Amino acid sequence: MKYFVFCQSDLVIEKVGDNYQIPSEAPTDVKPWTTVMNVDGNKAYRIDQPIAPSERYEMCPLRQSFFKLSREDYLKAGKCHELLYWDSNTKFCGVCGAPMRFDTDISKKCTQCGKEIWPQLATAVIVLIRKGNEVLLVHARNFHGDHYGLVAGFVETGETLEEAVYREVMEETGLHINNLRYFGSQPWPYPCGLMVGFTADYDSGKIHLQRAELTKGAWFDRDHLPHIPEKMSIARQLIDAWLEENQET
Repeated sequence: MKYFVFCQSDLVIEKVGDNYQIPSEAPTDVKPWTTVMNVDGNKAYRIDQPIAPSERYEMCPLRQSFFKLSREDYLKAGKCHELLYWDSNTKFCGVCGAPMRFDTDISKKCTQCGKEIWPQLATAVIVLIRKGNEVLLVHARNFHGDHYGLVAGFVETGETLEEAVYREVMEETGLHINNLRYFGSQPWPYPCGLMVGFTADYDSGKIHLQRAELTKGAWFDRDHLPHIPEKMSIARQLIDAWLEENQET
């Protein structure tokens, strides 16, 4: 059993030599717990105050834990964070207002009207658009820092993933694309997302940025790339795959 302890989005990690891991026993100096949940045979905790750094434990933002933990622990930590977030936002029934209670480890039932709920995901699409030996990179207004990423957006009710890609590309850049291909997906627990990645080819049009969403956007070749996302993101996976493909050609 492992103990995933969060204070907001910061995670308690344990130092083991030059490496880090999720504690395999409950850290005694971080009690009392505000919330305790069972997640796949592990414990997920929420605490109100961060722990003070020690020789054994430290607080680490969930994003940065990608670079310190094993992939398995990082993904499990993300799931725990999502479930704790869901729990904190579903204390009362959306139908009658009565308190909600856990029915299973990942579902709740209203104590008054019996309405059942489960954690929900906000699904988003992200697409790498190729034009010859160049790729379209954009800087969104909500980016922290000067890095560029890929066109992305949330899937709307009633549309397919593919329709969402075409719509987002047109809305944000004014471009037409073709040869849309599925690339892969990634849990994105910030706080409860699923990113679905695609590649596509430029078809026609000139870049007309949706200024409410994007501040910059342009075509770049492999030798003149701006600052790109960190390796933890599917955006970087898409770009790295394009770089390898472009290098081979």
